[in-house]
Parts: sequence; C-alpha cells; structure tokens
Amino acid sequence: MTDRPTITTTAGAPVPDNQNSLTAGPRGGIMLQDYQLIEKLAHQNRERIPERVVHAKGWGAFGSLKITGDISQYTRAKCLQPGAETPMLARFSTVAGEQGAADHERDVRGFALKFYTDEGNWDLVGNNTPVFFIRDPYKFPDFIHTQKRHPKTNLRSATAMWDYWSLSPESLHQVTILMSDRGLPQTPMHMNGYGSHTYSFWNDAGERYWVKFHFKTQQGHKFFTNEEGETVIGKTREGYQESLFYAIENGEFPRWTVQVQIMPELDVEKTPYNPFDLTKVWPHADYPPVEIGVLELNRNPENYFAEIENAAFSPSNIVPGIGFSPDKVLQARIFSYADAHRYRLGTHYEHIPVNQPRCPVHHYHRDGQMNTYGGIRTGNPDAYYEPNSFNGPAEQPLAKEPPLRIDGDMSRYDHRVGNDDYVQVRALFGLFDEGQKSRLFSNIAAAMGGVPGEIIERQLIHFARVHPEYEAGVRQALKTAHGYEADTISTAAE
Repeated sequence: MTDRPTITTTAGAPVPDNQNSLTAGPRGGIMLQDYQLIEKLAHQNRERIPERVVHAKGWGAFGSLKITGDISQYTRAKCLQPGAETPMLARFSTVAGEQGAADHERDVRGFALKFYTDEGNWDLVGNNTPVFFIRDPYKFPDFIHTQKRHPKTNLRSATAMWDYWSLSPESLHQVTILMSDRGLPQTPMHMNGYGSHTYSFWNDAGERYWVKFHFKTQQGHKFFTNEEGETVIGKTREGYQESLFYAIENGEFPRWTVQVQIMPELDVEKTPYNPFDLTKVWPHADYPPVEIGVLELNRNPENYFAEIENAAFSPSNIVPGIGFSPDKVLQARIFSYADAHRYRLGTHYEHIPVNQPRCPVHHYHRDGQMNTYGGIRTGNPDAYYEPNSFNGPAEQPLAKEPPLRIDGDMSRYDHRVGNDDYVQVRALFGLFDEGQKSRLFSNIAAAMGGVPGEIIERQLIHFARVHPEYEAGVRQALKTAHGYEADTISTAAE
C-alpha cells in the first residue's frame, strides 16, 4: 500500500479519510467545515457539460492521414502534398439522438475530422452522406427542432419531421438516402464520409479550384434493416462504441480511401445545377473522384471525456491552400460551430489539449473563461495590442487567399426558385435494385406511423415527382404497415 499515490484535494492537500464525512458524533449531522466533502460534491455537480445540440452521441479515435497522390498543382496546403503524413482525430456521431440514445437508430451520421498540421488545425466537419436536408442555413434551427422532442409530449414527433420535409422539397435527396439501406450502417467503419460542402483549393499562383472531399470505406458497406437494428439495441445501446473501440484495440485499424472532386473555378457558370448547393452532388462522370491518400484510425483515446467529449470541430479551421466557397450553409457553419464551442466548452476551448494545434500559437485574445496561460500569447507582455512597436506577432501576407468571386445585389432570395429538387433524386432512385427499393418503401412507411394523412399525401406528391414507382411503392407499404387508405390520390401533376 505504501507505493500508492496519496489522494489530495484539487489544491494538493492530502485527504486523510475518503470514506467518512465529518460529523457531530457517529449519527451526525454533517459539519459545514468538511471542505473535502463540499469539494467532492461540488465537483460532481459540475461533472457534466452541456451536450452538443446536435451530434450529441459520438465515438472517436486518433490516427493519421497519408497522402499518396499528387494534387500540388491545385493546392499549396502542406498536409496535402505528396508523402505528407498528418496526425488526426475522428469523431463519428448521430445527428438527432441525445447522449444516451442508442447507437443503432436510423439517423444521419456525423463524420468529423481534425488534422493537426504544421500550419494549424484543419477541421473537416461532414456526414456519412454527400448532401443534407437544407440549402439555406436560415432553416437549420427549424429542421433540428423537428428532430428533437415535442415541447408538450417530450417525445420525438414523426408528424413534425414529415410535415417539415413535405413542405421542404429540397430535403428529398437526403431523406431518400436516410430511408435507404445507407441510413443504418452497422458500424462507423462500414460507412463513407463526406465533406458534403463545396470547399476550395488555391495554389501559389493564386488560382482557385472548387473541391469536394470523399472518404470511401475500405471495410466495405454493411447495413442493418430496421428490425436488425432493433435487435441490436435490445442487446446493447453502445454498438458503435464497442465496434470501433475493440477493432482498434485488437489492431484491426479501419481505413478510408481519400478522394477529391476538383472543379475549375469558372465551371460554375456551366453546370445545370448550383455547385454550392448542399442538397446536390457533382456527377462523377463530369468530375471524377481523384484518389489522394489513406486515412487510418489506430489509437483509442485514453480518456473519452478529455479527448472526445471535449473535442471541438469547426469548418472555420482551415490552413493556407484550403478555402471556402459561396455555399450558404458552409458560410453559416463557419460562425455557428466555433460559437457553439465557446458556449459549451468555454471561451478558450482551443486551449483544451485535444483541440490545441501542434504548431506555435500567437494571438492577442485577452483574459476570459478558461484562460490558463496568463496574458496575451505573444511572448512579450508589452505587446498586448496590434499594431505595436514591441515585436509582437505580425500578419503573414502569404497566407492570404485569392479573391472569391461573388456577384448580385443584396437581398433575401427564395432558395427554391430555379432549383430542381427531383432530378438527382431520380438518378439515385434509378440506381436501387428491387430489394433496395422495397426496403426504402418499408422504411419510409415505418417512419410515417401516426402522421396525419394530409402530410403523408403532401410527401407522396414529392415521391411521385421523382418517379411513379416511388410513390406507388410507399403508398402500398403504408397500406401494408398501417392500413393506410387515402381519401385523395396524388399525382405528379398536382
């Protein structure tokens, strides 16, 4: 026993008795001066931080990004040059579920990556789907409200989901993916990841290219049906955590092939779709994916809270050679993600070890919550403002991006005008075989249980506009699952 370290208070004082409270006699009461008890209880009261508003339930691991291809003509980013190897952190998650939710529920999966580069942290925060439910960030809070609990019943509401989706046809592409086989991956290792948004590359010549990032699983795709997922949940609510942790612990390191689609800057004037629309993909025939490297996860965190729950990802974290685009949802996330971390983790959340860059950091931010490094991070106490005459950190003009092309008058434009929300969904639906279509229909019918008929009919109109078979299949599945009989018959012409 003499070799064991001594329990101390957080101030370092030894604790003489960690079993018994300080009381007045053996029966008490408790003495207010028992500061050890008060400290212990006060700390327990603060053990939980606010969970993420979305992506609350997550699983993560560390690894590396190895670049084997050559895209140096498109980007000056050091971490993307041939032969580069960059340490990184991945966090997978559900979107709608709370921290205690079951892993194997039908939901979009987050696919968040943090690369600790020599030029600062680069975060790529996407999903396991190449598109999303919205194209204008104004609608994000509304959409997320439909995925959370009803304010009166405190239950998830299928009516709210389908009401919103049926009134927002731009969601149809993502809804179709979510309700297909790919809406319920068996493990985090058996799904793809996507940057989803359109980003940009820029090179030393000041040329800009648009880019989409893809991470293709090398483990193959494996999915559960709803019934199989329910069986897993009946045995464990932590199936994803178990599969990821033990695969890495056993040396079965998961890998993803890293690909990019690259579009010349001026091609945006030629495409029949908006390349910056988050509800759209770039056809591979037009912009073939280029393989550039491998992402491997090979180390589990030593402490889940410190390294995964405290992990803060934000699209605002980019490095020279990687930039943004006019993607409206991306533009909003650049602000909202970092702001969410300032609320959830604290003002200086990037001082938490898992979020710290692996390169020198110099800035002029003052004081504030969680400032453990004292004054300004400049190395000179007199240089606490900028510009200054005391050799404080200075700007680096070489990190400046080339100009980003924009045009048009400032206004609130209807994001549905001029956008076709059915062509790409029709192409996706055409790729499904009969078994995949059947499961798509039954998954949608299962998710529509209890939804009012007028909302169902409104959504069926959208399915019919994709393909008559889509609407007919869902209608029959609704009849089989719920005995649904509509008073009206929807058609694509309505």
